[in-house]
Amino acid sequence: MSETTETRVLRNAVPVDGEAASYLTVEQDGPAVLLLHGTYWSRVWLPVLGRLAEAGLRPVAVDLPGLGRSGGELTLETATVPALADWVARFASALKLFEPIAVAGHDIGGAVAQHLLARDRLEVSRLALVNSVLYDSWPAPHVARFRGSGTAEDVLANRRQAVTASLAGAATEQRIADYVDPWTDARVRRSWMALAGAADNRYTLDLVPALRRSTTPKLLIWGEDDGHEKVEYAERFASEIPHTTLIRIPDADHIPTENAPGQIARALIDFFTG
Repeated sequence: MSETTETRVLRNAVPVDGEAASYLTVEQDGPAVLLLHGTYWSRVWLPVLGRLAEAGLRPVAVDLPGLGRSGGELTLETATVPALADWVARFASALKLFEPIAVAGHDIGGAVAQHLLARDRLEVSRLALVNSVLYDSWPAPHVARFRGSGTAEDVLANRRQAVTASLAGAATEQRIADYVDPWTDARVRRSWMALAGAADNRYTLDLVPALRRSTTPKLLIWGEDDGHEKVEYAERFASEIPHTTLIRIPDADHIPTENAPGQIARALIDFFTG
């Protein structure tokens, strides 16, 4: 299936584990860049996809199972970072994305990206993290409160509030509605609750020794106004993990791709084509 969502950007799907894995892409030749979301969905990458394609890259922003537009439903077991990393590796294989591959992750998707590199789930050529979870920075309180409590009905209000805050100056009623739309589906709400319930910072803390040994180039792009994934964590990561560069985005919150798409796209292009 395929639907146009923006000039040249398409939504396609490929079967993974018997369910449709939905992803945004620009179908063209060029080095693939695998883009992973966290507690939101592939919509976070939409503002930069066209720009990445114009630079000759082939962006692939996948929706994790049970989230966004993908089929299936997450459980506490399948929503852990290691399980999601394994699923992403199967998705890359299904789509015939050749390794080594460049990977970028946002939010918990950054934990999955770190796991892909540090645990050799994929041969990662370059790793970019955008306002990602790091060390023990997560889960954020508004996510953690769903660990063992809360209802599916609570999720929609929670996500609307979180999206509004994370978009900051880029928030409009239409954009908020676009972001929140998947959570109108009860199956997606249940999957999101599983993701929240499985959130555990040991999955990033345990990776630190391997990341310190890694010679893979790493880029951190950070909206400085993020109140949860604070820039101080990025500064620590850049100082402790070799081959890491930090780019700070002023006047941007947790979804800086909406606040400064041109600046972030340029940083990603320079990094992935360097």
